[in-house]
Amino acid sequence: MRAELEADLRETEGTYKDKSKMAQGLATMAYRRELHTLDTHYNGDLDSRSHGESYLAFFQARFIPGGLYLMDEPEAPLSPVRQLALISMLKLMIAHNAKFIIATHSPILMAFPVATLLNFDSLPPQPVEYDDLEHVIITRTFLNNPTQFFNQL
Repeated sequence: MRAELEADLRETEGTYKDKSKMAQGLATMAYRRELHTLDTHYNGDLDSRSHGESYLAFFQARFIPGGLYLMDEPEAPLSPVRQLALISMLKLMIAHNAKFIIATHSPILMAFPVATLLNFDSLPPQPVEYDDLEHVIITRTFLNNPTQFFNQL
């Protein structure tokens, strides 16, 4: 995103190089504002962070108290430790009246204490207990004995 904005800014500067300072300023203002927003909202360059760290910084910068957030597999860029960091963020955001609808396969995220878990394998979706979730059962079985698990594959 930064690279595209910078390229567009350079192109616009080239296009307007023979125009007045006012015309140059007006033409480049939106690009400069967006670049400034990237720096201020996301604490500098997101590209200097890991994918997971960038994701968490991006999400945190977009948080609005009382907001409704729809998240599709937010665990994808996150290590288990970063998933716990996300849970910590969610906990703080819920304290500020935020609501979340999260589609996930992560047993870590599904363990969130106040979460209502729904299974969408049938219609209408049905409430399900954490210990009855397929992903929890498979992960637990694997972690209890990875060698035996691999031997059965």
